[in-house]
Amino acid sequence: MHRRQMKYLARSIIVCVLLGGCGHTDKAVHPEDNSKNAQVKKVLVITGIDHPAHNWRETAPALADVLRADGRLRVNVVENPEFLGSPEIEDYDVIVLHFMNWEKPAPGAAARANLREFVGMGRGLMIVHFGCGAFQDWPEFRDLAGRVWDPKLRAHDPKGPFRVDIAERDHPITRGMELFETDDELYTCMAGERPIELLATARSKVDGKDYPMAFAFDYGKGRVFHCALGHDVKAVENPGAAELFRRGCAWSAGLAAAGKAPQESAAKK
Repeated sequence: MHRRQMKYLARSIIVCVLLGGCGHTDKAVHPEDNSKNAQVKKVLVITGIDHPAHNWRETAPALADVLRADGRLRVNVVENPEFLGSPEIEDYDVIVLHFMNWEKPAPGAAARANLREFVGMGRGLMIVHFGCGAFQDWPEFRDLAGRVWDPKLRAHDPKGPFRVDIAERDHPITRGMELFETDDELYTCMAGERPIELLATARSKVDGKDYPMAFAFDYGKGRVFHCALGHDVKAVENPGAAELFRRGCAWSAGLAAAGKAPQESAAKK
């Protein structure tokens, strides 16, 4: 048995213990196998817990549908963050963190090692809204996410309408995008030191400062896209935000960031 296989076998045993047995019901149903088509990427949305103000049962399916609007993305949703510790994540090209372990322990050692290696070795990571608040007890997550929730900072402006400005027009994710209006939470709570490419910002009506709404960077051989938008279904489905989610997910998967009609763009290739 190869060393890599032995490592994944060991992690599988750990995950089985964490999930209370290998017969757990959160086993991912794999998307159809399109491995021969380089233009098709598999996306795993991890959800299942969040702050009580965030209804993940509604926003996770909405986010999955928004991403599926790009016909190159095959999206699967797992409602258990502990699944990150499974070797089955290797079947995917991008992991989307759509959870915050509010008043619950964060996924443990197997999940952390898996996630760090998954991105560092060349896969993609996308973090949405309060995903920045996951893994509060894991220092490496601050580097992996670029910016994380700092409970010492003011959380956000009162939910309401604001404008999202495109800060970088030459990046593949935002090239050709225009500013847009949304109705969401304008996060003012994220902190971190890692260098990032700032893609979109919004100005707070409370303190008049500009805050990052979307940014990207490389982590090892992988790509990370982080977007602070997406408080509720209306915010997730906002046309400008939805386009940003799709473009960022595609980019993190190593695809060209398609515009408003990704299915048509893929069909023409």
